[in-house]
Amino acid sequence: MEADVQQDLLASDNERLPTTISRANEDSSPAYWSGVFAMTLCVFSLIASEFMPVSLLTPIADHLRISEGLAGQGIAISGAFAVFTSLFISVLAGSLNRKTLLLGLTATMGVSGAIVAMAPNYFTYMVGRALIGVVVGGFWSMSAAIAMRLVPLHRVPRALAIFNGGNALAMVVAAPLGAYLGALVGWRGAFFCLVPIAIITFIWQWISLPSMPVEKRAGGMGSALNVFKLLKKRVVLMGMLAVGCFFMGQFTLFTYVRPFLEVVAQVGISALPFALLVIGVAGVVGTVFINAILKRGFYQTLMGIPVVMSLIAICLILFGDKAPVAMALLGAWGLVATAAPVGWWAWVPKTFPENAEAGGGLMVAVIQLSIALGSTAGGLLLDARGFQSVFLGSAALLLISALFTWRTARETAASVY
Repeated sequence: MEADVQQDLLASDNERLPTTISRANEDSSPAYWSGVFAMTLCVFSLIASEFMPVSLLTPIADHLRISEGLAGQGIAISGAFAVFTSLFISVLAGSLNRKTLLLGLTATMGVSGAIVAMAPNYFTYMVGRALIGVVVGGFWSMSAAIAMRLVPLHRVPRALAIFNGGNALAMVVAAPLGAYLGALVGWRGAFFCLVPIAIITFIWQWISLPSMPVEKRAGGMGSALNVFKLLKKRVVLMGMLAVGCFFMGQFTLFTYVRPFLEVVAQVGISALPFALLVIGVAGVVGTVFINAILKRGFYQTLMGIPVVMSLIAICLILFGDKAPVAMALLGAWGLVATAAPVGWWAWVPKTFPENAEAGGGLMVAVIQLSIALGSTAGGLLLDARGFQSVFLGSAALLLISALFTWRTARETAASVY
């Protein structure tokens, strides 16, 4: 989901090579492909770290003696810190060499995994989750700019595609792998497995990444907030409301999939990784075919996806107590839910043809904030009213997203004429 940011958010870190130099050196600039693959491993580790609690909520809650709703707030806090960091990383980092900054973020990722793995209480667990949010926000806000520093400009799309490969792989295997490792070595062991991966990534980046001094300082705190001025355009406001409600609705439900499968669908521990793998594989299939579907009806597709997801949420309430039905429905959920962000990221250059960077930056903030709010709302509903209220809340938000998407389509048509 967040990896698609890279193709539209070209250097929210405000680091650009001078135009005259980049044109002259487009073919002669060195290519650090080993650095690209080191960054891809970092992408994989980040996605796995951010969403691993989805598959481990039940054992985390049991061991820390908290509710599953509170355990799910670990995703909310990482999203909240990612929003802040993505907006202000340039200001906070200042003139720090970007290789040094990346190494620092990678080290922080390893520290986060260790803190969560050894957390004696809920507060320490949340501190570890906040740290991974800092890494997520900092990394994604710089990733495209870093790609432009690693390879010649005409090779940047290929580098970004490799980054996306790490993201896609992590989205498929993170949840089922977390569930499998949780059953094998416990949830603490599952998080601790992220530490050696972070160490390997750190060493690889240290060896393969070139020095990347800052060539242009950011404009200060005000420039980070100027992106929100885009909301003055009605089409942008409607679109961002649609995106926000979509991700809130998605993560209100998805964050609490594991306890639902265990408690309601009665899926055993041995079958749980397979159930989560079904969602991931279906998501990959959806992303393969979504572009062709979008070409046939762009806004119709973006309106239809949340409607389908809301119907799936209702069906899970009615028929989710049967494990095969629940797994089939969640597979359908993964098919459409994972594909939807592709459409919304295609909407960014359509809406901001001359300012796609700012539009992408706003999209990053909206998505991360919505993930935080959605997982928080889902946890509160789960603790207060149970799974039915969680799924009803998700369905309501998704239907509201479809309504805002319809309004976005109307505003777009009006602006054309």
